[in-house]
Amino acid sequence: MAQKKNVICIIPARGGSKRIKNKNIIDFFGKPLISYSINTAIQSKLFDKIIVSTDSPKISNIAKKYGAEVPFSRSKKLSNDFTGTNDVLIDTVNRIGAYDTKYVFCIYPTAPLITVDDLKKAFYKIKKKKYDCIIATNIYNFNPLRCFKITKDKIEFKWKNFANKRSQDLENLIHDSGTFYIYKTKYLLRSKVLMSKNTSYYSLNKFKAVDINNFEDLNFAKFLYQYKFLRNKI
Repeated sequence: MAQKKNVICIIPARGGSKRIKNKNIIDFFGKPLISYSINTAIQSKLFDKIIVSTDSPKISNIAKKYGAEVPFSRSKKLSNDFTGTNDVLIDTVNRIGAYDTKYVFCIYPTAPLITVDDLKKAFYKIKKKKYDCIIATNIYNFNPLRCFKITKDKIEFKWKNFANKRSQDLENLIHDSGTFYIYKTKYLLRSKVLMSKNTSYYSLNKFKAVDINNFEDLNFAKFLYQYKFLRNKI
């Protein structure tokens, strides 16, 4: 009998995407987009269960075909544009009774560029340092501290105290890559918020951190996958 790992993976994949219809299962080099996240999770061998939370029968069938479990249909209440990821994760933990699971991974179905190595390194960090949460991040290409705001067709610095600063002199800032998170299950259920004071980060290679929200993002992800990922240049 296989030893229990005490870790589950949840892939949140509702059916009602707006900007790209059927985004989570759109064709990506001959396979549904979500299949890449499922396959990476399976290959990592980190998880006792890989669960897709969805309200869509079509996504459910595809997820099962590629090796994930879909033990329930997500409620309409948790399938609208305003539902937070944490709400979906907590709902899944509650519905499958995974209260004693030590860690919960959330991998988005639109993360075809992340690797097994990324998942393992991030997991090693949260276990070793005993963080509540790890967020996969990427560094900003351009520092947002020197951004402009638009007022009646004119622009000005959003934060004037940074106007005369050189980019290299500004604090390095990072952002959520929109690919994956790791939580201690007890923290997730107790806090119901993304970050605590004991949250850290896993820094993704910039060629893997593509948050797919529109067709431009999708085409960029395809470019990276075809010309970088498949040729092992990342």
